Amino acid sequence: MKGHNIRHILLPLLSLGLLVASCSTTRRIPQDELLYTGLKGVEVNTPLPQEKFPAGVKESLTEAVSVKPNNPLLGSASVRTPFPVGLWVYNNWPNPPKGFKHWIYNKLVSEPVLVSDVRPEVRVHMLDKILDNNGYFAGKASYELVQKKNKKKASILYTIEAGEPYLIDSIRLLPDTTHLYHLIDSVALQSAYFKTGSRYSVDSLATLRVQIANAVRNRGYYYFKPEFIQYLADSTITRGRIAIHMEVADNLHPWALDRFSTGTITTYVQRNNGGGTPDTISTPKGDVIQFRPSKLRRSLIPSCIAFRPGRTFSVRQMDLTQSRLSRLGIFNNINMTVYPDTVNRDKRLLNVAIECTFDRPWEASIEANVSSKSNSYLGPGITLGLTNRNIFGGGEQLNVSLTGSYEWQTGSGRNSLFNSYEAGLNATLAFPRLLAPRFVPRSRRDLNWTRISLGVDVLNRPHYFKMEQFNTGISYDWRSSRYINNSFTLFKLSYTKLQNTTEVFDSIMNANPAIALSFQNQFIPQMSYSLTYDRAMNADNTINVQASVSQAGNIFWSIYELCGKHHEKELFGTPFSQFIKGYAQIVYGRRLGGDIWLVNRLATGAAWAYGNSRQVPYSEQFYAGGANSVRAFTVRSIGPGSYRAPADQINGYFDQTGTFIFLANTELRFPILGPLHGAIFLDAGNVWTLKAEESRPGGQLKASSFLRDLALGTGAGLRFNISMLVIRADLGIGIHAPYHTSKRGYYNMESFKKSLAFHLAIGYPF
Repeated sequence: MKGHNIRHILLPLLSLGLLVASCSTTRRIPQDELLYTGLKGVEVNTPLPQEKFPAGVKESLTEAVSVKPNNPLLGSASVRTPFPVGLWVYNNWPNPPKGFKHWIYNKLVSEPVLVSDVRPEVRVHMLDKILDNNGYFAGKASYELVQKKNKKKASILYTIEAGEPYLIDSIRLLPDTTHLYHLIDSVALQSAYFKTGSRYSVDSLATLRVQIANAVRNRGYYYFKPEFIQYLADSTITRGRIAIHMEVADNLHPWALDRFSTGTITTYVQRNNGGGTPDTISTPKGDVIQFRPSKLRRSLIPSCIAFRPGRTFSVRQMDLTQSRLSRLGIFNNINMTVYPDTVNRDKRLLNVAIECTFDRPWEASIEANVSSKSNSYLGPGITLGLTNRNIFGGGEQLNVSLTGSYEWQTGSGRNSLFNSYEAGLNATLAFPRLLAPRFVPRSRRDLNWTRISLGVDVLNRPHYFKMEQFNTGISYDWRSSRYINNSFTLFKLSYTKLQNTTEVFDSIMNANPAIALSFQNQFIPQMSYSLTYDRAMNADNTINVQASVSQAGNIFWSIYELCGKHHEKELFGTPFSQFIKGYAQIVYGRRLGGDIWLVNRLATGAAWAYGNSRQVPYSEQFYAGGANSVRAFTVRSIGPGSYRAPADQINGYFDQTGTFIFLANTELRFPILGPLHGAIFLDAGNVWTLKAEESRPGGQLKASSFLRDLALGTGAGLRFNISMLVIRADLGIGIHAPYHTSKRGYYNMESFKKSLAFHLAIGYPF
């Protein structure tokens, strides 16, 4: 674009900005009113400067007075954007009763938020209440208006004189005269809060009531509620201290004091379209009344029921039963009713009735989408799927899908127009249980799955090659604890075949023997295990740890060795790969305030070929760069190490893989407006080879050059969060390239323009 064209655009925009900034935003505000410009702050003064005021209490106080002004910046209650367009329209734009100008006015206008709307005097009373609820009975709140040059505007500063907090001086529990009272006292004594010396807090006492109610309801006292626990607080015994007496409410129902056991358990299994003939099946977990004709394994319902007739009734068993039945995926409606047994009144029994309605067994789907892969390929695709949720009557799921997609690579650089298409036919049969020995540890709280898969895929890279891959395997997915998910592939056999190649591709392979070996036709018999630890430690900290290890060819190699074949071994006349591969990553997230998160990732992996192979298959090697890696570089445009493909080799893409990877990422995520979020990130990483290769000098991993070989980039991005879908756009800016460029020093990017890489992707990068 020429200079005068740029001026024609920028000058009107600048003039408009100056006009908006210069126009009054308080002209229509009444004489006795003030425009509210935000929260100036909440200052807390304590008797001793070194005393640390509780962060949770400070957050509650700030939240109570955080009223957003007009045009807040990033949703902030204290900072505004510099161009208050809505206020300018309200104060300076005429509003005709109808027509286009009236429509524009309604779209742009923002009525002023006044100090009287904020009602600071009422919020002071709210602050006093919060102080009292947290033990600061001597505390007092006040406010003042903070004004600058324009006397029609004011922000609000709240000041808290906290005083000394009241502590719990003594605790009197319930008399240990009944099983219920003993149980309540035990839960209270186990509380980390409910001890002498703790700061008095209404919220903490309320939380303890809920904990007590949950505990006793899981031990037979089904009708007990949190409000049946009462506290009497006395501050007159010791000055500045609180004596607490725990009591049980007088007006509670007699059943709340009774301990119940599980009576009869009856499960009704209804057909999807209603009707049918009832068939009663007696099991140790109660009667199952199945309306026939319908398909259901006799052991399926009992395996999901956590209740035991005659044992203490537990609400936890209700939730677990509901969860297990829901996870089967074969019912569209599950209702559970609990009612007292009126026949055996003296035994205090609760009967359970469960109603399950079958979902439709078959489901067909047509899905059009835009897919984004970890290798930065993006493009439209279509998936035709057919699923049977209950093919054998035990919750088994058969899924057959036909997929097709056309893809192009995102990011700048010489490889950014490398397009392809892919088609595949895949079938998976999943059993909602482990078809494995009982000694494998598993959680009864969740469904465990056995999956058998069979598929074929065709990948076409125009002008280079056409590859076909056949695969089959059996795998297990199970939870061994609340936070740990396991996946074990007992056996997976893949066959990769290059169907067609071009002269260009052949010339690249001839120049790179190591890469050529990884592309050869071969079987890949694999066994792998992966573990995922995913936990939100609290509201402000999350951690996700993933680790996987896989090996290929060892079992076949051992069999051949036992049979006396010590040379290159083949399966059905084709060599099979033999290698071991491991990968691990840690992702840690920390909330900095509100919905602002700092998320960090550290990842590394290695692969080593041996025995029957001299090179790890190309599909199993690592690569760096792209939308989910070092975003300042396009995929496979860096590495291995300091190697860089010659400038005249535009197809150097095939060289940019390695058998060792290291990645380090940090990303600040923050809200902007509604579903629109932003991010600022810093990425570092690369791939290396574990073996020296003459065709790729500088590619081998060495400690002396490790830091220098790390590519480094920064950048910013936007995320549009639509329900479960996140559309992401990232602009990466290169800081350091691991290869030699025309520039000296650590910042060695050839130019700012060439250091940019744009990526469009779906989902978060980590």
